[in-house]
Amino acid sequence: MARGPWDIPSIITQCLSPAKLIVRILNLIFSFLRPYNPIRQNVTLVCISDTHNLIPKHVPFGDVLIHAGDLTQGGTPSEIQAQVDWLDSLPHQYKIVIAGNHDSLLEVRSRGTLDLADQNVDINWRSIIYLQEDPARLHFPSRGSHGDGCTLKIYGSPIVPHVGGPEHAFQVPRTKDLWTGRVPQDTDVLISHTPPRYHLDLPGVSPLGCEFLLREVRRVKPAVHVFGHVHAARSDIFGQLSGGQELVRWDLTERHLEGVFSAESPDGLFSFMFSLINPVTWYHLCGFWFYSLRALVLERLLWTEPPPTTRMVNAALMRCDEGWLGNEPQVIHV
Repeated sequence: MARGPWDIPSIITQCLSPAKLIVRILNLIFSFLRPYNPIRQNVTLVCISDTHNLIPKHVPFGDVLIHAGDLTQGGTPSEIQAQVDWLDSLPHQYKIVIAGNHDSLLEVRSRGTLDLADQNVDINWRSIIYLQEDPARLHFPSRGSHGDGCTLKIYGSPIVPHVGGPEHAFQVPRTKDLWTGRVPQDTDVLISHTPPRYHLDLPGVSPLGCEFLLREVRRVKPAVHVFGHVHAARSDIFGQLSGGQELVRWDLTERHLEGVFSAESPDGLFSFMFSLINPVTWYHLCGFWFYSLRALVLERLLWTEPPPTTRMVNAALMRCDEGWLGNEPQVIHV
C-alpha cells in the first residue's frame, strides 16, 4: 500500500536519502550529549495538539495548558464547543488554545464550507484564552527564578502552509510569507499549528513544515515553540526516541542540519545515484558533525557559553492518521 506525504515514510524510502538519515541520527545523539542548563522560572507547561474531537485519558497537571490546534475533525460549532467545554473543566491556571486547519468554523473562508446553520454560531470560550495571531501575557506572582514573580509572553498563530480543499482553515500558499516580523521579539513561548520546516517535521523525505516560520523562530529564538499538525513526525521512531521534543541550538550546527535536509529527496535511480555523490549535501553533513563535536568539547570541557536555544515540541496526540490518541501529552518546565 502506497504511503501518502502525511504518513511515516518507510525505512526503504528513508534509506534512499542516506545523508538525511545519518544527520537525523547524529542530531538525536548530540542533542542528548550537549549540556543544557537554562535559567528556569518554575512554570510548568502541559502541551497537547491534534485531539480531533477525542479526549485523552490523562492530562498532567501544570500551570499552563497549551492546545496547538486541530481540536476537531470537521470544524463544526458543536465539535469545537465540546472540546472547549472539556478543556475548561481542567484545573490548569491558564489554558491557551489556537486553531488548526481542521477547525473550519474559526476562519471566515473555511467557515463557508459548513452547513448554513453552522456558519454563524459563536463559541463560548469560557476560561480559555484563544489566540489568533495574538500575544498574551501570563502572570505568576510567586514564581520566577528567585520566587519574586514572572511573566510569560506568549504568541499564537494558526497559519499553515497549503493543505488541501477549502474546508481547511488558515492555509496559505507555501510560497507566501506571512511570518516575517510577525512574532514579537520578546516572546517566551511561541504556539503555531504547523511545525517549522525540518524540525519535528518529516525532513528525511518530504518536509511539510513552513520555511518562513523557521526563519522567524530563528530571528526571535523563543524559549519554547509548541506545535502539532504533522502527526507522523511525533509518531515515527525519531519522534518517539526524542519524546516529541528537539532542543534547537542556534549555531552553525543548525545551519548545516538545514543544509542537509534542503537537498531534494531522490525519486528515481538517477537522482538516487546523484544524491550519493552530491558534494553540497556531504559538505553540510561533515559540517554538522564537525561543529557538533567541537561544541560538545568546548561546552563540556571548557565551559564555554552555549548558544541561544529553543525547545521545540511536537504536541500532536493523534498517532499518524489512525484515529486514536497514541501519543502522550508533554510536560515542559520553563
